[in-house]
Formats: sequence, structure tokens, C-alpha cells
Amino acid sequence: MTALDSHANPELAVFIRRLPKAELHVHIEGTLEPELIFKFARRNQITLAYESVEDLRNAYAFTNLQSFLDIYYAGMAVLQTQQDYREMTWAYLQRAHADGVVHAEIMVDGQAHTHRDIPLSTVFAGMAEAMHQARDELGLSSYLILSFLRDFPEDDALDTLEEALALRVQYQDLWVGVGLSSAELGNPPEKFTRLYDYARSLGFRCVAHAGEEGPAEYIRGALDDLKVERIDHGVACEHDPTLLERIIREQIPLTMCPLSNLRLGVVDNLSQHNAAKLLRQGACVTINSDDPSYFGGYIVDNYLAAAQALQLSKAELVEIAKNSLSGSFLSLHARQALLERHPFPVI
Repeated sequence: MTALDSHANPELAVFIRRLPKAELHVHIEGTLEPELIFKFARRNQITLAYESVEDLRNAYAFTNLQSFLDIYYAGMAVLQTQQDYREMTWAYLQRAHADGVVHAEIMVDGQAHTHRDIPLSTVFAGMAEAMHQARDELGLSSYLILSFLRDFPEDDALDTLEEALALRVQYQDLWVGVGLSSAELGNPPEKFTRLYDYARSLGFRCVAHAGEEGPAEYIRGALDDLKVERIDHGVACEHDPTLLERIIREQIPLTMCPLSNLRLGVVDNLSQHNAAKLLRQGACVTINSDDPSYFGGYIVDNYLAAAQALQLSKAELVEIAKNSLSGSFLSLHARQALLERHPFPVI
């Protein structure tokens, strides 16, 4: 089942789109559509390895996480100016708003930009301009999560965090947390204990990718060593019954991304995904888009594809949307205000 099936059930698609929902797992670089890549490449006089938008899109045939990351980082080369970051972020926020997202917590892979000599001040300024515009014009709130690349040394991440801290006061209304992403295998959470201890001491909220391609013990490590509040992906948690019991008992949000898991071979068929099973066991499952321009679907596409493949009821879809808001870093007051403006349907 893919996002291309969305036209098959228009009534369900409308229902999902109308659900007030938060997107808790999206990488802003992964929203960079091929059309924007070519636009920015022309503007910044960068030569691409592809002749056309179609050629580039056809290259999105991934076999695993690393094959995706190779083309993902290559695509980022076109991001050079504050205007680029603003336009990319605004394009995502408009799409999210159209999909019924009322709050987004957006990850940005800081090192992927600083390693190209793009200062974080440029990245943050462009993103913030679009995020403030979305707040003012669309009523869509958003937060920024600075995500670190786990296949680089911890000291590199610490240097990036220090660079970003000079911007903290300026962007204190947006930058609320830190995360951990990129190649999971061979890069266990405990590699970044100092980084997370430091970030937590500064008051940042903490999340981490775990249990996507890595084992269940990486999820446990993220909880115990990094003391994260949310697990990004978390698919492997079912392989450790004690861990799963804890995730359910403590209502630790799992920011699951069905189409991403399908495209990267975490599951061979969407009907094999464990999102519904975990939800029905009582886990705090949320549905998100991860890197939507590469994986064939934004948030409604992911909800709809999962609903069709896993026979999710409307009541379960409402529960997932409610989980996304309760699992966000919004204050209770802010969540209540959102729900006053965007109430859930009664099923």
C-alpha cells in the first residue's frame, strides 16, 4: 500500500485531513521536493547529477537507510542562503496546514549544513521566518528540534550545539529540543550520553531515533542513557516484551513513519507494520511523514496508507491524532487552546 492509493477512499482522506494533528517526526531537509532542488540549484549556480526533475525522482529507489542517506545529503547541497531555507520551510508548512496539521515539531540536521560551511545562523533565520509566517497567517504553531548525526563523533555534535547556543535567546520561542538521527546501525545511543546530559542541563527537550534499523536495545539505551521523552520510529520495541511493557506503562510516544519504513525496507509490505498492533496494546503511537518528498507521502498520505493496510478504524485514527498532540512539547494550555479552535470529531 502506498500513498498513490489515497484516491481510492476520498471520504476517509477527507476525514483524516480534518483531524487536528501534530507532526512530531519530520526532517525539514526531507521535505525538499525535486522541483525546489532544481530551482535552488539554478539560483545558486549548482550543477546537479540529474538532467530533470523526473530523473531525480526516479533515483528514489532505496534499498535501506544508507542508500537513502546518500541521495538525501547530496540533495542538500543546493541549500545555500537564508532564502532557500525560508522557501523550503514555508513549502512544508503550507502542505502540513493543508493536511490538517495544527502543530509541527521540525527536525533540522545541523551538521549537514555546518559541514558545508553554512552557518546555523543562516539555517535558523530562514526557517524561523517561515515558521513565524505560518503562525501568523495559517495559525500553525511549530517548534525546532536540532538533530545530531549519529555517524559522526560526539565531540562534533557538541561543537555544533555550542555554535547553536549563540542563537538560543533569539529563537527561544522556536528551538525547544535536540534529537539524534542518521545511520543507526553501529551508532548506539550511549555514544552521545555527554551530549544529552549537557542539552538536558540547559533545559532542552530530548528525542532520538531508535529501533528503526537498530535493535530494541537501542530504544532502551535512548531511554536509559539519553533519557529521551520520545522515541522516533521505535518499530523494534516489540522484540523486547519488558521494554514494550515499559513503553506502554509510561506512555512514551512513538513517532512512527509507515511510508518511510516501507520505502527503506524496514517492512516488506505495509500490512506487516506493527503500528496498529502496538496501538491496540496501549502504546502511544503517532503517525508522521519523516522525509515526505523522498518516501512518497506527507502526513495524510501516511495516515491513509496505514489505515488502509492495517484496517485502522476512525476511532483509532482519532486516537493517533490525540496521541500526537499529547506527545508534543506544547504546554497543556497551548494544547487546550488548539483543541478549542480545532475540536476532534465525536465517533
